[in-house]
Amino acid sequence: MAQRAVALTGVSRLGPGLWAALVAALVIGPLGAVIWRAGGLGALGAPDLAALWFTLWQAAVSAAVSVALAIPVARALSRQRFPGRSALIALLGAPFILPVIVAVLGLLAVFGGNGLVNRLGGGLGLPRMDIYGYHGVILAHVFFNLPLATRLILQGWLAIPAERFRLAASLDAPVGRLLERPMLRRIAPGAFTVIFVICLTSFAVALTLGGGPRATTVELAIYQAFKFDFDLARAATLALVQLALGVAAALALLALSPPDGFGAGLDRLHQRWDGQGHAAKVGDFGWIALAALFLLTPLAMIVLAGLPGLFALPPEVWQAALRSLIVALGATALTLALALPLATRAGELAGLLGVAVSGLVLGTGLFLVVQPFVRPAEAALPVTLLVNALMALPFVLRILRPELDAARADFGQLAATLGITGWALWRIVLLPRLRRPLGFAAGLTAALSMGDLGVIALFADGDHATLPLQLYGLMGAYRMEAAQGAALLLLGLSLGLFWLLDRGGRADA
Repeated sequence: MAQRAVALTGVSRLGPGLWAALVAALVIGPLGAVIWRAGGLGALGAPDLAALWFTLWQAAVSAAVSVALAIPVARALSRQRFPGRSALIALLGAPFILPVIVAVLGLLAVFGGNGLVNRLGGGLGLPRMDIYGYHGVILAHVFFNLPLATRLILQGWLAIPAERFRLAASLDAPVGRLLERPMLRRIAPGAFTVIFVICLTSFAVALTLGGGPRATTVELAIYQAFKFDFDLARAATLALVQLALGVAAALALLALSPPDGFGAGLDRLHQRWDGQGHAAKVGDFGWIALAALFLLTPLAMIVLAGLPGLFALPPEVWQAALRSLIVALGATALTLALALPLATRAGELAGLLGVAVSGLVLGTGLFLVVQPFVRPAEAALPVTLLVNALMALPFVLRILRPELDAARADFGQLAATLGITGWALWRIVLLPRLRRPLGFAAGLTAALSMGDLGVIALFADGDHATLPLQLYGLMGAYRMEAAQGAALLLLGLSLGLFWLLDRGGRADA
């Protein structure tokens, strides 16, 4: 009854099934174009099977470590209050929204052969740390995905009504067993699955830190099939394997993520009575300090290296920054427009296709589709906007769906009784309770789109380049001071968009 009472008629006349079919067609259609142009599928050899095994192994380890570390960090942030807490929460999300190559430069500055850790360790007589290889890939993936896992789990803690904590405190009941563990059973499997699928499609991290054939991912094998062999059939086969893995992970997500919640509250600000003892505070602030040190030190190295070149950037860099802003805001609007009608269990399965499919194959397929009708460079920005929206859709759905399910369960029957439907239902009931996750989702999408370097590299010329593409061009021309300045500009714009749009999604919104 509650599910039917809050049908999303205020968002679209199309049902969730039709929206899911549309998203699936946008993802699978380009893959079909590549298979058609290749004349069929190809065979996989021993190196491809080795890449498949390494991809599964590193994705599982990276996701498990990210979620395991995120739980105590999110718990500490949920129950401790201190000056600058909101700013720290926003900054801790920065690594996930960084352009990959910029973040890798920061990691190398800290953990590389001549990095900060090895310089300090050498002075203490410790052995040198080698970041290249499987351990470097896992380290980078944890660096990128620990912030995402922390924010997803923190949203789960903040979704527990304040009245439940008040009741637990008055009864001296165990908060962990009654409130926190049920929430983690609902949120943690979804966070693990999303991060697992992200790591399945790892490309730039494996390319820069993999260190050889033993640390090759499926996405990197697809790139090699395109770049060195131009074997479209093999690339398409690998892309289908990767897509199948993503769909399997999505099905596991639907099975492991029950739509239970804690009921409705009065939307009061959280006040925690647990975790206020001396030992608990020391433990909580210790986890916060370790997470901040691990995540923010590479950012600080990027800032220090980029300041000298920031004020000597050529005009084309600023023009590219404007194009990136337009693409980011357009992709954010499109993603939210798709996500609201798709925020069901079946819709989330369709949304995960966007991150499960190879971005390289998706871009190549779209190139093949538009080539007969329009010059590829002229379609560069619209196609990039569309691909960014599809790639961000799984994250947005994972953020929105638990909150929307809870609102349906809590207020569906009451809304039906009062005759509240359509846009009034969204304005009065749903959107106020989605304010926090909507802000976080919008900020995340805009920041990811700002730093994307994928399809644009296949389509754009100099007149349509975005800021990440200009950054790569400066690095290729060995204009390193300007490149570091452009990297700092890209970091500032990404964080600025995330902060601005996430204002409604922060704690205590």
